[in-house]
Amino acid sequence: MNLLSNCIAFGLLSAVTVGHATAQSPSDAAAQTYPNKTVRIIVSSPAGGPTDVLARVIGQRMSEDWGQPVLIENRSGADGVIGAQLAAKASPDGYTLLAAMDTAMVMNPITTANLSYDPFKDFVPITMVAKNTALVVVRAADGPKSVRELIARAKANPGKLNYGAGVMTTRLAGYLFNRTAGIDVVFVPYKGSADVVNGLLTGSVDFTVDGIAPYLSLIRSGKLRALAKLDGRPLPALPELEPLAIAANLPSLGDIMTWTGLVAPAGTPPAIIEKIYRTVAKMYADPEIVNKLQRSGITATSSSPAEFDAFYRMEANRWSKVVKESGIKFD
Repeated sequence: MNLLSNCIAFGLLSAVTVGHATAQSPSDAAAQTYPNKTVRIIVSSPAGGPTDVLARVIGQRMSEDWGQPVLIENRSGADGVIGAQLAAKASPDGYTLLAAMDTAMVMNPITTANLSYDPFKDFVPITMVAKNTALVVVRAADGPKSVRELIARAKANPGKLNYGAGVMTTRLAGYLFNRTAGIDVVFVPYKGSADVVNGLLTGSVDFTVDGIAPYLSLIRSGKLRALAKLDGRPLPALPELEPLAIAANLPSLGDIMTWTGLVAPAGTPPAIIEKIYRTVAKMYADPEIVNKLQRSGITATSSSPAEFDAFYRMEANRWSKVVKESGIKFD
């Protein structure tokens, strides 16, 4: 091949290479410069709850790592629908994320007709960020000292006791506990954990089923008493606490947990999704972050986008069967 042929061949190869790079450049360039402005994380529950605490810890470290503000925006209501719907309609550029609870991604599609968003079509998964242990809690002053005593009180006073819960998973956990234990207890719905805690403290409800974060200080101060945790995972903040299935002698209850992940609007560039996931994985390698969350009763858990996608699809199948078999009806 002569010099002219070589030059032509090199020119054609360069053109193809440059064309390929140009075709890939929008997503790659966006990831390289991401973020270059404020990122917001929508939390579909009120301030003070486990997901809000988690999002603020993560957001603060993201801001430090990225050198950009990370704003936590609480949009509570309608069992997480308001926040999820807002996030689903946001621009798919990585600057709006949703701290997606199990309620938004799994329970709402099962229990809500004509849902205004589709968790499997409207979002792209980024990573799991926490698996949270929920508790059964009573007032220390006049509440029962054990789950079995709670059951005995309820059976002695059918329809007289009530319980409070916020997100759909803890509501369902309460339903399953009452149903399995054979007790008649009135359910009082709340919008979020802060309201649930206040309901218990003021005597509006006799016990609650809720995430641990808002209760720890009140349990430690002696105002409230935790009777059981809803799953069998270790809980360093309350190491002696038994799983509800064991404490109530109701093995068929099994484990019930709440969880939170990060998702973005569908269409967000994969390179940006990967960058956010890597940021979370890096911060979770820092014992300071893990311990800070653990002190609030939150178990830091990260996963790849593919692993998180597979997990919440599996959870959707699991809870769909539970709701169907239990016969529980939701308004």
